[in-house]
Amino acid sequence: MKTYGADVFSEKAIRSHLAKSVAEKLLATMRDSKPLDPSIADAVAKGMKDWAVRNGATHFTHWFQPMTGGTAEKHDAFIEPTGVATAVQRFSGRNLIGGETDASSFPSGGLRSTFEARGYTAWDPTSPAFIKRHENGATLCIPTAFCSYRGDALDMKTPLLRSVQALTRATVRLMGRFGKKKAHVSITLGAEQEYFLVDRGFCRRRPDLLQVGRTVFGAAPAKHQQLDAHYYGSIRPRILKFMTEVEHELWRLGIPAKTRHNEVAPAQFELAPMFEDINLAVDHNMLVMEVLRRTAEANGLECILHEKPFDGVNGSGKHCNWSIAYGGQNLLSPGDSPRDNAIFLTFLSAIIRAIDLHADILRMTTASAGNDRRLGANEAPPAIISIFLGDELSAVMHDIETGASGRRTGRATMKIGVDTLPPLPRDSTDRNRTSPFAFTGNKFEFRAPGSSQSCAASQTVLNTIVAESIDAICDKLDARGGDFNEELQLLLQRFMKKHKRVLFSGDGYGADWPKEAAKRGLPNLRDTLEAIEPLKDPANVELFAKYGVFTADEMASRYEIAKEEYRSRIAIEGRVALEMARSMIRPVVADEFSRLATAIGQAKKDGIKVGIRGLTALSLKLGAGLDDLHVKCEKIDKALAKGESRPILAAMEDLRKTVDRLEHLVDDTKWPLPKYREMLFIQ
Repeated sequence: MKTYGADVFSEKAIRSHLAKSVAEKLLATMRDSKPLDPSIADAVAKGMKDWAVRNGATHFTHWFQPMTGGTAEKHDAFIEPTGVATAVQRFSGRNLIGGETDASSFPSGGLRSTFEARGYTAWDPTSPAFIKRHENGATLCIPTAFCSYRGDALDMKTPLLRSVQALTRATVRLMGRFGKKKAHVSITLGAEQEYFLVDRGFCRRRPDLLQVGRTVFGAAPAKHQQLDAHYYGSIRPRILKFMTEVEHELWRLGIPAKTRHNEVAPAQFELAPMFEDINLAVDHNMLVMEVLRRTAEANGLECILHEKPFDGVNGSGKHCNWSIAYGGQNLLSPGDSPRDNAIFLTFLSAIIRAIDLHADILRMTTASAGNDRRLGANEAPPAIISIFLGDELSAVMHDIETGASGRRTGRATMKIGVDTLPPLPRDSTDRNRTSPFAFTGNKFEFRAPGSSQSCAASQTVLNTIVAESIDAICDKLDARGGDFNEELQLLLQRFMKKHKRVLFSGDGYGADWPKEAAKRGLPNLRDTLEAIEPLKDPANVELFAKYGVFTADEMASRYEIAKEEYRSRIAIEGRVALEMARSMIRPVVADEFSRLATAIGQAKKDGIKVGIRGLTALSLKLGAGLDDLHVKCEKIDKALAKGESRPILAAMEDLRKTVDRLEHLVDDTKWPLPKYREMLFIQ
């Protein structure tokens, strides 16, 4: 494809716009994460500027990811005056490498005072610069980290890059124990993105969708997803046009969008890319969400990324497919030799241990007001973090625990580093869609993150906890010093006995699973307020400080930001619901009640008896609903005054039941809000 990567300062563009020696040094930094040679900064900046200008760019920006969960950018023109009414286009190495911006309005969680306005961006050369186009021009975007005056991380990228370094060091260390020479460690991610599309005309008439991204009211239609008719169905022409435009823009940005299809819920869809380097994949997913929203608007649609915009149907997640390779070898593929099998089983055991010991902090990364509504229903995994391995691999891990080899090798015992595992087909078992963390052949799929969330948080934690488990294995092997294979076998056997509790192949929706999980000692953090508490756990603070991923202050800041964001979002939702109920729903119901009362009175006056019973029954229901509406609104008002999130949520749910009942009673032509049957089926 000629246009693929056309808007990326790729290797091809680098080689064509930079001197060979400069290009080789920059590419070495990009490929192998080697330190950037500062002496080439001006040359790189000039070449990058020339390429961008040739492609229509007039401005540049340091593109970063603050702790808002989105992206940020401040545009500066390439123009520099040289005299009266004269100017040149200039871009220096200093402009490229770093910048200063006002950070006072970004969340910091106490990392700086409000009056300390400075924030600093630092170029991330491992993620290529790219061009964002708009109707009247284009902007050169330079991916950067974002930090405070004192160097504290104010963004999502910096901790991710630190976690990559931690996992890389641990992996090299363990592979050295297997006699492997030092090689490049590649951590990869493929982020499947789910989303809803609704006609913009409907959204403009829904203050809830416009302001909080979800419907706070809305009665379920007679038909929604019961027949599974939408899933993988023929894509409607208007939607297909939108998808095609999205893909073309993503391909120009070098984003390997591969799969598109209808999802289970009506009006729900999915886009899935190929695997990439984890840092690049996180950047690309942020761009995917932006392109989806922008392209939807251009097509008269609204792209909704909220995790649960419509009650009673599937929510939207972001399935993060994670793997790790060493020298090009996927460490989560069993391989064909005993040595490969031993490496695979060791890394698998390290991951099992990591998830078991640190499920709480991994669950934290999925916490949000939106995801609280999604987790545990309609194919979303529950909030209890467990691992699904599938039948074949579960049996292998059982053999490691017991020392038996079952029927697979014909031997009495399984000898790690000696026995060759039986072939494990990539799809050796059915997928368990209720599992938060599932092995899917040569990778793990973390299904719990929400569709609007950045992938960076979950991947940062996953990298760090796996690095800690790998180091724990190395420490124990180094301490014992006996025969490597025998010591490894004993160690993995102990690991499985101790950490097998996190393995679960059953139905995550079953009523017995929370009880069973409690018996096993697995954490069940049911909402955001519970899920963010692990950020304050001294053991977690020590772990992330040890690996240089978060300082204690940075951990504390994440807790304060998450708590404040959650409370603010719930308060906003409550106010939106209250305003809609009082100013949109109540007047319509009152008018309908008044109209019926007038009609009943007139009928009685005229001596008409036919229809009086039906009118009276409907009038009584509307009157009761009107009274109930008043009581429920007062309840929300009081909850909002106290400012406690859980009472606000409970009052909102109570109010919703009343409003949704009234939706079925009021004249359809007078109901002020677009209904589910319209929004989900008219596209």
